Amino acid sequence: MLCIRSVAAAAPDTPVVLDRLAAGIAASGIAAPALVVAFHDGVHDAATLHAALRRQFPRAPIIGGTSCQGVMTERGLHGPGSAGLLLIEDARGDYGVAAGPLGEDAEADAEALLHAALEQAGCPGELPELIWVVQAPGREEAVIAGLRRAVGQHCPIIGGTAAGRLGEGEDGCRQIGPDGALAGGLVVAALIPSGGVGLAFQGGYEPAGPSGTVTGVGFDIDGPGGVVTASAGRHILSIDGEPAARVYSRWLGDALDARLAAGGDILTESTMHPLAVEVVQAGGVPQYLLVHPKDISAEGGLTTFATVAQGSRIHVMRGERERLVERVGRVTAQAAARLPGGAGTLAGGFVICCAGCMLAVGERLDDMAQGVVRRMDGRPFLGCFTFGEQGEILGRNVHGNLMIAALALGR
Repeated sequence: MLCIRSVAAAAPDTPVVLDRLAAGIAASGIAAPALVVAFHDGVHDAATLHAALRRQFPRAPIIGGTSCQGVMTERGLHGPGSAGLLLIEDARGDYGVAAGPLGEDAEADAEALLHAALEQAGCPGELPELIWVVQAPGREEAVIAGLRRAVGQHCPIIGGTAAGRLGEGEDGCRQIGPDGALAGGLVVAALIPSGGVGLAFQGGYEPAGPSGTVTGVGFDIDGPGGVVTASAGRHILSIDGEPAARVYSRWLGDALDARLAAGGDILTESTMHPLAVEVVQAGGVPQYLLVHPKDISAEGGLTTFATVAQGSRIHVMRGERERLVERVGRVTAQAAARLPGGAGTLAGGFVICCAGCMLAVGERLDDMAQGVVRRMDGRPFLGCFTFGEQGEILGRNVHGNLMIAALALGR
């Protein structure tokens, strides 16, 4: 039978956190986990945490990384300075993890790491029940494409882009794999749990009304040369033939007009009003993949945290704090209901929540965490806050922003 335990601690000093985690591990009753999941606030050094875990569990597969402002568990929100572990004991399951740097060919790197993870799990050539990824920001779509080389769309992918501390941007993002901590890396886990899995992947936003067609996309290249036009990228140059930032501001009631000339960061304004592309319809109901605008560029475009294809129909969305607070728990409940044996077989799970959503709910963050606790019926879980989310929408593995991904594991 699969057994899960969570362990968490919060303190500004890393040695204190490590001592408390060690005490929690000793009390957990799990001495030889099949998988260790570890996430932490970037105030702590990822390599130091990994070294402590490797001393505790010399042979266990490890996957994890940095989480913006800490973690949450079934005991609630642990806050800044926290670190958390999910220990999975499953004698009848198979688990493997592999990690490495993301080079020029991220697709090839992802494919190779998946094969290595399956080899480590003792299941070379098999189709895992789930692929779990933790990665550096920026190459998420290429990683998914590389994993598809090996498994097509026949295996669900869940994941989160490692998130650094506030104000550090991508510089503080770290990933944790079996052999240590990485910056600019990818960690891939192949899971075949004995009790099955349930998954859910959603956003907490709805269409606000306006939409348009992406007519120009570019991407920034290293060195001199400016912007290169492309068929897809993370720089929306134009919508319906107009500069994208001007159109977006108009959709927001001209809220960004004063910012158009100078450009720069618009995360505060865009978090409650992201963009979205329609990825598929279920029974006539459109399903949206959220795209978070980051900056107004010098060209009058919008830089984003996810890739958008030229010709896409793009919508402006709206969010409400109460809706976001409730949505995380609802997505968790949906994952539990999708277990092969139903929610009654739930052993525990993992929740990935966008750091942007976390920051948007503000003082309601603990209410959001308690909503997950209730929906999990007090069972062990670990939750992290990420800079991008990966999941499955009606059989299609995708990367999005401001999304919520939940994994339920059955007994």
